[in-house]
Amino acid sequence: MNLGTISEVLRPRTLDQIDGWRDGYAWLAGGTWLFSEPQVDRDTLIDLDGLCWPALTVTEAGLEIAATCRIAELDDLTGPQEWSALPLKGDCARSLLASFKIWNAATVGGNICMSLPAGAMISLTTALEGVYTLWPREGEPREVAAVDFVTGDHANVLAPGELLRSITIPNAALAKRYVFRQQSLVKHGRSAALIIGTCGQDGSDFRLTVTAATPRPIQFVYDTVPTHAELRGDITRRLSEEDYFHDVNGSARYKQHLTYYFSEQIRMELS
Repeated sequence: MNLGTISEVLRPRTLDQIDGWRDGYAWLAGGTWLFSEPQVDRDTLIDLDGLCWPALTVTEAGLEIAATCRIAELDDLTGPQEWSALPLKGDCARSLLASFKIWNAATVGGNICMSLPAGAMISLTTALEGVYTLWPREGEPREVAAVDFVTGDHANVLAPGELLRSITIPNAALAKRYVFRQQSLVKHGRSAALIIGTCGQDGSDFRLTVTAATPRPIQFVYDTVPTHAELRGDITRRLSEEDYFHDVNGSARYKQHLTYYFSEQIRMELS
């Protein structure tokens, strides 16, 4: 789509070339959402491509994903053999309401910053205990746990002009076992529920991450795989029917049912 309100596109080589922040600015990464509908409150795009951040970096601590990393680049990644949870990236990529062609433009950071309930890169990085590095326009960088970044439908903790720089996934999370469950009302529709369970190879540090069914990620953490009664009871206490996301992709009651159903399947598989 042509954006008729855009009068300028800035292509900085460093962020120092961008002074301050004002209404009308917008960061441009892949642009797959930005160019999908009119942006009547924007007049200037700031293209991040010229910053040339390395898309993927394997470190001693784990995996660093640049916010500008294309989803196709992440899907193509092969890592150390001990990263048994790495195939989860492909499961999440294929749950996106986007064709593989879009993957070559859409970015991991863009999907996260859109902060939609069905943002599959949010699901991936939250389930794998990611930490986001945020760059404010002024002041020092700060880190936020992936599970705390999204605060609601299309809402997050970013301040005006603040930029998601990278996502770090620790080795310990990448070395876990995992079970993935996802459901849509139609074959290629947006996720009604995307639920991921992870645990250590010995069954320790069990985590259940509920996304898409709720406006923001909800995570349940246990020292070991819980019993059916423990998990069901904790989900019920934390999530009432009003806490599920009701939209055209499924009613709150439907998403509540999927959460119970998939959570028990995941628990049993990881037991």
